[in-house]
Amino acid sequence: MTDERCTTEGTARPAAPSVGAPPSRRHARREVDPAAIPASGAWRAGDDPGHRRFVDLGPLPLEAGGRLPQVRLAYETWGELNAAGDNAVLVLHALTGDAHVTAHGPGDDDGWWGQVVGPGRAIDTNKYFVVAPNVLGGCQGSTGPSSPAPDGTPWGSRFPLLTVRDQVAAEIELADRLGVGRWALVVGASMGGHRVLEWAVMAPERVAAIAVVASAAQSSAEQVAWAHTQLSAIRLDAGWRGGDYYDAAPGRGPHAGLGLARQIAHTTYRSPAELDGRFGRLPQHAEEPLSGGRYAVQSYLDHHAGKLALRFDAGSYVTLTQSMVTHDLGRDRGGVEAALAQIQAETLVVAVDSDRLFFPAESERIAAAVPRSGPVAYIRSDHGHDGFLVEHDQVTALIGRFLRNVAPVRVAR
Repeated sequence: MTDERCTTEGTARPAAPSVGAPPSRRHARREVDPAAIPASGAWRAGDDPGHRRFVDLGPLPLEAGGRLPQVRLAYETWGELNAAGDNAVLVLHALTGDAHVTAHGPGDDDGWWGQVVGPGRAIDTNKYFVVAPNVLGGCQGSTGPSSPAPDGTPWGSRFPLLTVRDQVAAEIELADRLGVGRWALVVGASMGGHRVLEWAVMAPERVAAIAVVASAAQSSAEQVAWAHTQLSAIRLDAGWRGGDYYDAAPGRGPHAGLGLARQIAHTTYRSPAELDGRFGRLPQHAEEPLSGGRYAVQSYLDHHAGKLALRFDAGSYVTLTQSMVTHDLGRDRGGVEAALAQIQAETLVVAVDSDRLFFPAESERIAAAVPRSGPVAYIRSDHGHDGFLVEHDQVTALIGRFLRNVAPVRVAR
């Protein structure tokens, strides 16, 4: 892999310059021209599908009421399902991730977990049939706010509220279409971890083992508060237009609000120690903060805001964030502990010791209540929540050992 690392919920960042580097060695980040940012960074029909596959699932009733009349999921696969059907692994992405987990061959993009999934990796695609869907409500081929409604125009403000249970219900349908009766492992981090837990409760007979990484069984008040500020940033952007902005010209969409939401979120993905160590109070390149210039950390956040606006959709950001806000494994199940106690799968719970979005105590809560969970396994990292995307060696060791123990298949046939 090059100097770029997959971080921040599935995006890439360049390796940081040394904190003590002189100004001449601190490169200026290339800024995104706001006038060139499209109204939406969503994948649209007619765009290059890459390695995406698509399945139409028909109508889907929704937990909060009503239904989506037609659901499509985009997904990618690696490896082959063996004759016994016991080597399937489901990988579930985080908020702004997608189905492209790892490369499909030489020259292909590494994907957001390419150091963990692939030939010879912890989740070995020579042995396992790996499936990664783009979450329902997303913007990379699955049905979401940017998708055509029955009248042919984007759903926009008409798109319904989705819960994590709705998303998993769609993924269960996907598994049916792929002929996967039982997953050897369902693994996901952050928002993906929410869906892992719901899979284990909604379809226990179809899940042999789960790995829940840097996640929680119920959104806390603090997580809801962080989400609220992000949602407000988007909704207060004049370009949001109530969610019906898809016909806007470049530079006229809600990219400023989406970028601000990203900056708020990104701060929760990193740790104070890492931000101070990387940036301290250094100015950005030749800018002078006392004359209106930025500090390096401000430039860093601006950079990630612009990158997300180019590849993501504000409507999907709102939809998926709302699903995280309403996440509660214990809803209508007697509470969180009662719901966790229903999980029958062999369970690995992983926390990042410096995580300030999903605090380690939330992982401890999961492990304490799930009958077949061992103690919480810790990723030691200064990178905060994004440690699950940065500390490849540690993640590989933990997940690889667990998978070999619970599903020791040899070769996919």
